[in-house]
Amino acid sequence: MNVSMSELRQLTWSGVGDWLVGTPLLVLITIVIGFVALWALHRLINRVVATAASKRAERLAGLLSNGRRAPTSVGAATARHVQRTQTMGALLKSITTFIVFGVTALTVMSLVGIPLTPILTSAGVGGVALAFGAQSLVKDFLSGVFMIVEDQYGVGDVIDTGEVVGTVENVSLRVTQLRDGTGMTWYVRNGEIVRIGNKTQGWSTALVDIPIAYDQDVEKAISVIREVVSAMDDDEAYKDVLLEEPTVAGIESIANGAITIRITAKTVANEQFGVQREMRERVKVGLDRAGVRSPLPVMPPYGGAPV
Repeated sequence: MNVSMSELRQLTWSGVGDWLVGTPLLVLITIVIGFVALWALHRLINRVVATAASKRAERLAGLLSNGRRAPTSVGAATARHVQRTQTMGALLKSITTFIVFGVTALTVMSLVGIPLTPILTSAGVGGVALAFGAQSLVKDFLSGVFMIVEDQYGVGDVIDTGEVVGTVENVSLRVTQLRDGTGMTWYVRNGEIVRIGNKTQGWSTALVDIPIAYDQDVEKAISVIREVVSAMDDDEAYKDVLLEEPTVAGIESIANGAITIRITAKTVANEQFGVQREMRERVKVGLDRAGVRSPLPVMPPYGGAPV
């Protein structure tokens, strides 16, 4: 702005005061309001993240309320949820910061007299073009946000996406990385997941079926199995794995000369497979010592004669 000497001579303190009370004051107020709004939004996001984490802990505590080692299980299960909610909180903070600063900058430009019509027109055209080209990306992003907020699954969970069943190795706002039973890694877009089956959320169930011969004493076999699972429950190695003492449910089926006895056990999430293997081994040893025979035909030892 070019100011002549005559204009400077006519400038008075009251004129300077009027100018300062006008545009500069409005600009200052706009900037202050922007920072206050940003502070309030960040505070709200922090509260939402803390509430989501606490509700997750309460929900898990309710699911594991009958477990004797529930505090340990809840702590392990909520750790990764807290990390994911904090990640989402940081992302939301970045988005709100960009929006608030953008609105504040446009408001200041309008106050100082900069024409906004060309800028807004260009941004509108670019936004429409970007919206057409990034529809799937926006869909994946929104699905990822709701997936994290609702805590549908997390790293370490075994899930069924409809297309593939596997263990979750990484979760982002756009894709979910899975590894199936053959070791193959799958990258599934969050927007393409229609339904999710989580096999290990909160806690898991170990299911073991023990077949014995039809002519064996069922009460004796069940008594031996109960002693075995009770001893396993008292084992220090499984104090933080078994959430409650395994239950011998009883006879599950009778078919083909065999009686099947079922055992169920509530375990920490994703630990059921190791519990099942250990339980089968211990029950087999216990039944052998008690003389309870398996269904015929009995396979001979390696190199031995048929039984």
